[in-house]
Amino acid sequence: MERLQKRIAECGICSRRKAEELILAGYVKVNGEVITILGTKVSYDDVIEVNGKIIEKETKKYYVINKPRGVVCTSSDDRGRTTIIDILPEVLKKERLYSVGRLDYDTKGVLLLTNDGEFMNTLVGPKSGLEKEYLARVKGIFTFTDIKKLSEGIVINGKKTLPAVVTIESLDREHGSSLVRIIITEGNYHQVKEMFKATGHEVKKLTRVRFGHITINNLKEGEVRVLTIHDVKTLYALSKQSKDITKHKEN
Repeated sequence: MERLQKRIAECGICSRRKAEELILAGYVKVNGEVITILGTKVSYDDVIEVNGKIIEKETKKYYVINKPRGVVCTSSDDRGRTTIIDILPEVLKKERLYSVGRLDYDTKGVLLLTNDGEFMNTLVGPKSGLEKEYLARVKGIFTFTDIKKLSEGIVINGKKTLPAVVTIESLDREHGSSLVRIIITEGNYHQVKEMFKATGHEVKKLTRVRFGHITINNLKEGEVRVLTIHDVKTLYALSKQSKDITKHKEN
């Protein structure tokens, strides 16, 4: 037996909080009966409807893909661009997979895929706090002053970012560019690019090399591997640990 809102979230319909709102609003039925009480327990055999549509509990799947550049993270694209689903092996295209967060069209690297809505919402929530590590090739020569700005937090669109861990990997003075490693714990829209832009450096190439503890390892671009149970449990643990640290700082 498990809570109704948890089951709905696990099916990838929405977040657990949104599921609670749907229950309270009377949009959820169990075995044909409208349920409006939070915490209602359901079994595996119960028939659950959300907005008149029966949902099915799926076997949870977790993958990591080395996303190439020139691919969008959505399942379809009205501009006709290649999607993350397009490049999956045929056997995985039949599964209802979604990306855990997104990488920009021109960004490559570590991207998690799952059909587990609760897992997805836990890791990409605004306070998940999971580390995301990137290698950025930027225009201009990056300086220790630039590092200081990013490591202390920098204002973007009127809001200060959380401190980042930044190191200079190499400087190409001949061509006027720098390779910079940056670790952030937020995941706002275009955040890494905007952070570098705020220091006066345009990002030319961007690669995410780590999400939590998950790395590319030996995955070639476009290749996929299954996440182990240990990987999944570790990601949950890292997220909880990060949230606890954030809560402690706020108090």
